[in-house]
Amino acid sequence: MLLLPAIAMQVTDEVAWGPADFVLFGAMLAMGLGGYELATRTTGGRRYRAAAALALATAFLLVWMNLAVGLIGAEDHPANLMFGAVLAVGMAGAVRARSRPVPMARALVATALAQALAGTLALAAGWGGQPSAILGLTTLFVALWLGSAWLFRQAAQERMPAGTAAQAGPPP
Repeated sequence: MLLLPAIAMQVTDEVAWGPADFVLFGAMLAMGLGGYELATRTTGGRRYRAAAALALATAFLLVWMNLAVGLIGAEDHPANLMFGAVLAVGMAGAVRARSRPVPMARALVATALAQALAGTLALAAGWGGQPSAILGLTTLFVALWLGSAWLFRQAAQERMPAGTAAQAGPPP
């Protein structure tokens, strides 16, 4: 994936990455893929893995879009810093959940609520960008966070391999 921008730079002037851009993108990839590796070591459940993959992909997309073009106005609009708080809610919830699917589901619902709050504040304050774009992106990210929460909830009901039942959290 790191080679795609380098190849695109040879074909078009629209892509103009510097060394710092490649380092940042590489760090983002390492964190996302490392997070998924950690999640797959935690459990063997398909739904749990899918939930973790969706949450990590959503976080990756949120950061990437915010850094590239900004979700509210341009990428340098100060209101875009609110999305760091959205990610902080998700990360704090994930740490507190200790890989158990039901608490992970709750953490992702809290993350969706934080995302909705950030979008609502941006709309109410009239901060940069088209209101329809802010509403559409907010809806998309809330749906992705809630989709991950739903998958974590389903993972709690999935048959866990022997020795991992304690990670499932309380019975549904």
